Amino acid sequence: MAGRFDHDVIIAGGGLAGGLIALRLRALRPELNVLVLEGGPVLGGVHTWSCFETDLSPAVRAWIAPLISYRWPGYSVRFPAHGRDLTTPYLSIASDRFARVVGETLGDAARTGTPVVSLTADSVTLADQTVLTAAAVIDARGPSGGDALVLGWQKFLGQEVELTAPHGLTRPIIMDATVDQLDGYRFLYVLPQSPTRLLIEDTRYADGEALDRDELRQDLNRYATDRGWTIGEVLREEDGVLPIALGGDIDRWWDDTEGAAVGLRAALFHPVTGYSLPDAARLADQVATLPVLNTETVRAHVEAHSKATWDKRGYYRLLNRMLFRACEPDQRYRVLERFYRLPQPLIERFYAGQAGLGDKARILIGKPPVPVSAALRVLSESSVLEPTR
Repeated sequence: MAGRFDHDVIIAGGGLAGGLIALRLRALRPELNVLVLEGGPVLGGVHTWSCFETDLSPAVRAWIAPLISYRWPGYSVRFPAHGRDLTTPYLSIASDRFARVVGETLGDAARTGTPVVSLTADSVTLADQTVLTAAAVIDARGPSGGDALVLGWQKFLGQEVELTAPHGLTRPIIMDATVDQLDGYRFLYVLPQSPTRLLIEDTRYADGEALDRDELRQDLNRYATDRGWTIGEVLREEDGVLPIALGGDIDRWWDDTEGAAVGLRAALFHPVTGYSLPDAARLADQVATLPVLNTETVRAHVEAHSKATWDKRGYYRLLNRMLFRACEPDQRYRVLERFYRLPQPLIERFYAGQAGLGDKARILIGKPPVPVSAALRVLSESSVLEPTR
């Protein structure tokens, strides 16, 4: 029980990372007094989190099943010189379902409209200056900024739309790059949710993080018109700017990070796709099974896990440097076009963060989609780091 504290665990932030940790604690350690504090009006905000089914272990897939809004038996990609259908199942969690499941599971233990303005190892201070205490204070409030990591950006704006006639899609289009290449590598991402409902996102792998929503809306609507789709109603809109890791100093990142940070605040995201769902689900299992649960033990575990994950994914950051630093922005699509000619099992291992030495060699062997001299300049991670001050 909470003892001298108000709660055993307080989670600041009711988004993906915080919500999943709360679910696992409720399932595995129901005796704990857990409180989730979300600053926004709803848990999860307005988001769609997706991943390939093969990104998740069978055990994780089992416990997140109630959160899954859509599952498709495969997906498509389209490029100027290559198109392909793959049979890897694809999953999505819509934030409204996430909010409903987490909210119903936690009940009064989840509060919305309750921003945390500061925290310590055993307390949080709310906007109204109320102070709440806990043995474990977990910071799940999203990325914290800082300059320890060198990043590119995946920017997107999506609209969930109801069409005036059926769209005819039976599987998602994860990348449709048969469009004008604007602001870096541009593709459209399309999830069919019903015979007449789609989530359409206009996405750019860009050097800058500025998001021009009006421009993206216009380009998204132009894409729908070109596909012969007439939008009858826009049901909701979401946008985001996700980090794409090129390099960095993970030790300095953690030196600059206070408390028991999780999620994007702990630099846990797929370096190439920006997907955070698999990392968040794995970490939720780990935190919920720590033998001692307090801020110090959570911080120590997540920091060690984050650093080990960062070290393991150095190859992915190399590919990102080739994409962002060795390729002309309007030619970046060629890297992905070439990648999607590889065998499906290799593609699955790559996205799951399990690419072996043979996979890594196979990805790089052959005629490169970037100039060799430019690729050589970015081989070392130090090529994108500022000189040590």
